[in-house]
Amino acid sequence: MPAIQLAQKEGHKVYGPVPADTVFHRTLQGEFDLIVAMYHDQALSAFKTIAFNEGVNITVGIPIIRTSPDHGTAFAIAGSGKANPESMIQSVILAANMAINRQI
Repeated sequence: MPAIQLAQKEGHKVYGPVPADTVFHRTLQGEFDLIVAMYHDQALSAFKTIAFNEGVNITVGIPIIRTSPDHGTAFAIAGSGKANPESMIQSVILAANMAINRQI
């Protein structure tokens, strides 16, 4: 709550905490642009269900830009020609856009 309150004081449109069992539905309905989860299991199961092939995981609160494909390494199918690269492509694009925006 202190981080949410500080962001609100700075003028950001931040809401929360929001129950994990409804936040994805509400986001899909357009209520939120971004979900920040404190723990892997709060978000990734639902996120992978709705955006497995295009989702991007972003780590915040560290001094570097870190994005990764929602599905992880896909090691089980590595080299098989079965992997869908879209989530990795989106991860790289998002990281590049974040880097560009940091220059402003």
